Parts: sequence; structure tokens; C-alpha cells
Amino acid sequence: MNAEYVAPVRMALAKGEFAKEGLDVHLKVLPTPEALPLLAKGDVDVLWAAPEAAVVNGIAGGFDIRWVAGNFSPDPRSKSGLWIRLRKGETARSASLKNASLGTMIGKGSVIMYPMDRSFARHGARMDSVTFQQLGSADVLTALTGGGVDAAWLLDPVWRTVDHDKRYAFLGGQPQGEPLGGALYGPNLLQRDPDAGVAFLRAYIRTVNTYFRGDYKADRKFVAELAKLLKVEADVLTAVPSLRMDWEIRKGTADRLQRAYRDAGVTEGTPVPENRLVDRALYAEAVGHRP
Repeated sequence: MNAEYVAPVRMALAKGEFAKEGLDVHLKVLPTPEALPLLAKGDVDVLWAAPEAAVVNGIAGGFDIRWVAGNFSPDPRSKSGLWIRLRKGETARSASLKNASLGTMIGKGSVIMYPMDRSFARHGARMDSVTFQQLGSADVLTALTGGGVDAAWLLDPVWRTVDHDKRYAFLGGQPQGEPLGGALYGPNLLQRDPDAGVAFLRAYIRTVNTYFRGDYKADRKFVAELAKLLKVEADVLTAVPSLRMDWEIRKGTADRLQRAYRDAGVTEGTPVPENRLVDRALYAEAVGHRP
């Protein structure tokens, strides 16, 4: 659990921010498909993940789960996202994704289907015209550079390997200023103890405001502390821009995600209304807003 987007939760634990709220928080690393039913049953209180297709389908099926806080959006300098190997004469603007093969670590039920869907539309392709190949983390870049796939979704800091190489082009990533993941609550913190749910978000937001404001990687001392906490090299952290840590969930994100899931064929039926998927009241209370 050393991904940078989890850093505020890890830092809140390390700095005792949850303890200040009277909370005893323990982290467990679980895949979303395994954690989701545990969250719905109340065996897990918080899931730090994203409103993936499995979450939408679970809520549609009766799970009492809500997306209650965001996590991050990319820095404008980030090129984490969709990269393509250019054909002769192509540019980033003219490159076509129609009938392309695409390598990714994550399946079609992921929130990255939303930014992918947007990139496909800009480059003359429907999602059903692209062939997805789910690959291991070490294989995605190799498949792109070795010709195994035409395009790939490259994460931090892998994209730096092909940055400035004219054979490849960046077509787009997660929208700036629009978090696509964060905290998901189940019945324990939504219904049984909402005060604890507010307290958790209060500790999280306080940690973001204290340690992750602006370009937090400009502070070498903090980078060293963060690298130790996440068990990664400091040079790996500073190789890519700081994330824009952000707890607010944007209006319309839930609808845009569901549209991408339908385009990918991983959800069916009537879209889940936003108020069944998103609850902003808890973080609003955490920052002092009155109902």
C-alpha cells in the first residue's frame, strides 16, 4: 500500500491525526472485489478505493455504500495516462485509436475508463473498437515499446521512459481538478456511527491541509519522510509532479463515470442516481458547513 494517493491516510496514521479524533484505525490491503462485500456487511468501515463499476453494480443491487470523499487529481505537468506509438506521419493530434490494441494493468471496470473514453472520442474510436489487453505492471511498458500493443495506460513514473521520445505521444490522462477515487463508506459510518465517519474525514482533511498543500515535493525534508513512510526511494517520488490532494467530489463525476462503464459494457440498466452513489454531507460537516 505504497501508492502516493494513499499517502494522506498513511501520514494521518503516522502523525496521530486519527488518534486525535478518538479513532483506532487499522489499514488492510485487500483487492476491491474482496473488500466491497465486507464494506457492505459492516466488516470493514472504510474502503480507500474508487467508485468502480463493481461499486456501481453493488449499489444498484442494494449495497448501502456511498462515495464520501475524493483523493487527488493530477498536476498539469503530469503525463500519467494514455500513450500511443505513432505510425509514420502521425502526430499526437492526428493519431487514430480505431481498432488499436491497448495494454493496461486495470480492467474495463476501472474509473480510468472515463478518461479513456474521452481520449477515444477525440481520436476517432469507440471503446468497443479497441482491443484491451490486461497486463502485469512490469509488462505494460514493454508491450508498448516492443510492439505488442499499439497504446498503453502508463502510470507514474513509468511514463517518463517514453516522454520526449518522438515515436510516442501522450493522448490524455485523468481530468485535472476532478478526483476519481477516495473514501467509500458502508453502513457502519453512514448509519450506525456517522459521527465517527465525520471524524475520519476531519482527520484526513486536516492532514491534507497540513502536509499536502501545493507542491509538497518541493520540501526535501518532507519528501524524505514521505519516502520512508511509503517505502519508496525519494528520487522516485520527485521524478513526477506532486498530486493535487483534494477531498471534494465534483458535480457530475458519478454520471460521467457511469456513462464510460456503459460504453465499456460493464454496467447495464438504469444509471444509479448521484445521491445513491455520492454523499458530500460528511466532508461538509467535517469542514464546518451547516446543513
